[in-house]
Amino acid sequence: MVISRRVGRRAAVAVVAVLVVAGCGLAGLLVGAAGISPWAVVLQVLDWLPFVHVGSGLSPVEQSLLWELRLPRVLLAGIVGGLLALAGAGYQGVFRNPLADPYLLGAAAGAGLAVTLVVVVTGGSAGAAVPVAAFAGAVGGVLLAYALGSTAGRGAGGTATLVLAGVAVTSFLTAIQTFAQQLRVEELRRVYAWILGDVSGGWDDVRLVLPYAVVATVVLLLHGRMLDVLSVGDDEAVSLGVRASRVRLAVLLAACLATAAAVAVSGLIAFVGIVVPHVVRRLAGGSYRVVLPLSLAGGAAFLVLADMVARTVLAPAELPIGVVTAFVGAPFFVLVLRMTRRVET
Repeated sequence: MVISRRVGRRAAVAVVAVLVVAGCGLAGLLVGAAGISPWAVVLQVLDWLPFVHVGSGLSPVEQSLLWELRLPRVLLAGIVGGLLALAGAGYQGVFRNPLADPYLLGAAAGAGLAVTLVVVVTGGSAGAAVPVAAFAGAVGGVLLAYALGSTAGRGAGGTATLVLAGVAVTSFLTAIQTFAQQLRVEELRRVYAWILGDVSGGWDDVRLVLPYAVVATVVLLLHGRMLDVLSVGDDEAVSLGVRASRVRLAVLLAACLATAAAVAVSGLIAFVGIVVPHVVRRLAGGSYRVVLPLSLAGGAAFLVLADMVARTVLAPAELPIGVVTAFVGAPFFVLVLRMTRRVET
């Protein structure tokens, strides 16, 4: 009886999460600066469904704008947001640290530096080398921050130590990135726009990020139960037959892959990986079997809405999506930091 009730509750939560993501995606299609009638967009979406034929009244130009600009943008925002939130939850599980985040741990900065170097060296014609470079940079950034935090803390590093190490590594890598930008001034504007975050890459970026997103998502979701075991301590995990080092390595690499894939196509978008997992924990509890999939869905919904604000609030101009997430995430981070310090004291 208890088990069936628990399964039913999880199924209900999953349905709600899917509906929220679908609703946010539909809102992203309906709202834009082009002035297309939302009702006409709804009819066009219905006409796209099998065995449904309705006239939307949209011109060929408006249909092209909807399917070639808005739809891939919504999909890319959803994929990137889901990956960043999922990676944030994975980092928090590995380091047992509520402030662990792709941005704060140096993963995003490492990936950003690697991509910038590739752009500078190749002159913007890197192609498939961008995700590989981003992954290597993300892994290097996290390992450097964790090594610095562990050395300073003489152990695994506490919350404050790890965060400070991540900030130091991020600042150092960002300084190198800035220097690299000056070596190729003609690419400066492109790199700068990428740093502020952008999900308007179109179908090419969706196809580029999708394979990496699938691999990272599957690996992280499959390790939810093991992260729950690790949360009670390594000794207990070993007694239950869980190899803590292997679990941490797998989750860390998958989280770095998710971060690198997101950064490679969207630039540096901060705070998604810390805001969404914390909201999920408040609403659904701390089990990573629930936190990971709901963070994936919540991150997708959050970034789709953030991008909708970014492209409409100053229409016809666009606000960088990283600015929108920073407006939400910076105050939230201060709140989480205060709560964490209160718990530790």
